Amino acid sequence: MEHASSTQEIPPHGDVPRHVAIIMDGNGRWARRRRLPRIAGHRRGVEAVRGAVRCCVERGIEYLTLFAFSSENWRRPDEEVALLMQLFQRALGNEVRKLHANGVRLRIIGDAARFDPKIRELIEAGERLTSPNRRLTLTIAANYGGRWDVLQALSRLVRERPGVAAGQIDEAALAPYLAMSYAPEPDLFIRTGGEQRISNFLVWQLAYTELYFTDTLWPDFDAQALDAAIASYRDRERRFGRTGEQVEEAKRAQSLAIDPRRRAGTAV
Repeated sequence: MEHASSTQEIPPHGDVPRHVAIIMDGNGRWARRRRLPRIAGHRRGVEAVRGAVRCCVERGIEYLTLFAFSSENWRRPDEEVALLMQLFQRALGNEVRKLHANGVRLRIIGDAARFDPKIRELIEAGERLTSPNRRLTLTIAANYGGRWDVLQALSRLVRERPGVAAGQIDEAALAPYLAMSYAPEPDLFIRTGGEQRISNFLVWQLAYTELYFTDTLWPDFDAQALDAAIASYRDRERRFGRTGEQVEEAKRAQSLAIDPRRRAGTAV
């Protein structure tokens, strides 16, 4: 299913975000503060992922997208990259059946060509097993970059539509080729760890997303931290280019559509 761009249409939204995207930052600092090796922070970060998935299911969030490994993270020390790949492979092997048992669909986005064949096999198997699930769609962005996403989408469009003219390439034409064409654009973006940038994550999809930054390190991000982010989101006025007055009018119209008794002046 394809979803319209928020720069073209006003998406539905409510008190709980439909789609939450998170940059999980701070694993290394969490470990360093405890005089532990960095990999200990990454292992604790996997536990935080389990908690985030559970919390999103409980709150009725439909899509959770996590930035696990960027295309720039290959610049890290070789030893750390190797340990991260081992942790990724182990998580795929250990967690997929649990996700499936809880009705969670797993999707992996990014350039998988650089991964070990065993990891690619686990990705394919996990996506295939969980494909019927609809309770929550968990997307892991691995070897992913927002600019890579736009470029690969454009490349696929040109390859699959030979002879397409430049004037024919608009948002609607490009959208089906983006890595997350199956999901609505994020309503709420969260970055843990205190940094305030999106770091090449979903650069196309975050055009109208509400941004939330917290000093909480990812291994410490729990249900209370998620609820604080959702509370901040709930207090935002999402205008999508409209005026505040137009937003209020749309809310009144929505209220009437939900409860037609208000239209007739019936006491409720």
